[in-house]
Formats: sequence, C-alpha cells, structure tokens
Amino acid sequence: MNNQNIVIRVATPADALYAKTITDEMEASAKARGTGIAKRTPEYVAQKMDEGKAVIALTPEGEWVGFCYIETWEGEYVANSGLIVAPEHRKSGVAKAIKQRVFQLSREKYPEAKIFGLTTGLAVMKINSDLGYEPVTYSELTQDEKFWAGCKSCVNYDILMSKERKNCLCTAMLYDPKDHYEPQETKQHFEQKSQVYERFLKLKQSKFLKRLKGSEKGKGDDRTGNRKLKMLLFNLLH
Repeated sequence: MNNQNIVIRVATPADALYAKTITDEMEASAKARGTGIAKRTPEYVAQKMDEGKAVIALTPEGEWVGFCYIETWEGEYVANSGLIVAPEHRKSGVAKAIKQRVFQLSREKYPEAKIFGLTTGLAVMKINSDLGYEPVTYSELTQDEKFWAGCKSCVNYDILMSKERKNCLCTAMLYDPKDHYEPQETKQHFEQKSQVYERFLKLKQSKFLKRLKGSEKGKGDDRTGNRKLKMLLFNLLH
C-alpha cells in the first residue's frame, strides 16, 4: 500500500533495525504531549515485527515514517497500540493509513476478537471512529492484569490507580465484530459530536492533572468535575 509514495506494510524481522528509532520517538512524543503511553523497549517492538503483529511505514529509500503494533489479551481482546509517526510526516494522512492497515491485519488474524484502544488524542479518536470504533467505559475493556501492568510506565499511572482503573486521561474506544455500527455511522456520530469529544478530553486532562499535582480546591469541585465528565460521556455514548 502507498500513501504519497510511502509504503505501508506488515513489518518483518528485517525491520528490527528501526526498533530503537521507533521507541525513541514514542518516548519523545509522550513527553512533548505531557501525557504518556506505556513505554516500550526496542526488543519488544522487534518481537512484534518478528511475530508479524506490526505495521510499518517507510519511504521508497528506506527512511522510517511510522509504526503500530498488535497486542492480544485473554484471547478475546486485541489492541492496536503504539501508533507513532515521524514528526516530519505528521498531518499527511499517514497515521490514518497505518491505523487502517493494522486494523485490517487485526481482523485477519483475530476475526472474532474485540478491538480496543486507549488514547488522549482527538485525531486518533477520529481515525478510530472512521474505522467503526465506539467510545466505551473502561469496564468494557479487558480486565487482564498484564494489560493494566503495561500502564505502569505511563506518567498517568497514579491517576489510573486512584480511579480504581475505571477512568484516566485516556478515552477508551472499542470495535466489537459481533455488535457494532457500520464505519459510516460511527464516522457520522463523531462528526456530530466532535465538539463534545473535544470538551470531554480537555475536562479530563484539566481535572486529572490538577489532582495529580495536588491542586484540587476541594471535594465540591471534585464532585462537579465528576458530574460533568459523566454527562459528557453519556452524550458520547448516545
């Protein structure tokens, strides 16, 4: 597959030479945003390539452009994780093309599995909506301890645990092959609710980051913030 002469394909063991570049960019991107994905090692990324559970994007000259990989949990859930694009290639449509290919790969390998994602970014939420994902509560995700243990290296792990793994800065989205809307429907829903999504993300980041810094004004503010979050989530789910 090509996107502006960029080749997007399933990664192979030979692509392990890009693993360090990929993980370095993952870490740098997380720091720049001030919110974090779970840290991954070059060895872990290379393993995903070796297993055929990753998608990579390269220029015809072999320059690394982007990456995403598949994780599986309990044999029932699949996550498309670690989406990252080199800074000079962002906002070019590459991220969407990578997500489409890794989603297709997930459906090929695990046709019965539920595919989910956690993200703090509105752009990724839009891409997911275009593929048929729907926003869900954390209770609808895998409860596999290994999955949640992977969040320990995220800068927001304390927030996650303080909320008893029921909420965090990330928003959960899910594609259920046995019970789902068509991509056109979820895409339309996102477009209609885009301002609600944006408000929802901003409120979560404001509320949770204040709590993490210990600057909440009081329980009254906390209850008000919780009510606002619940109302916005209700609007997203309906």
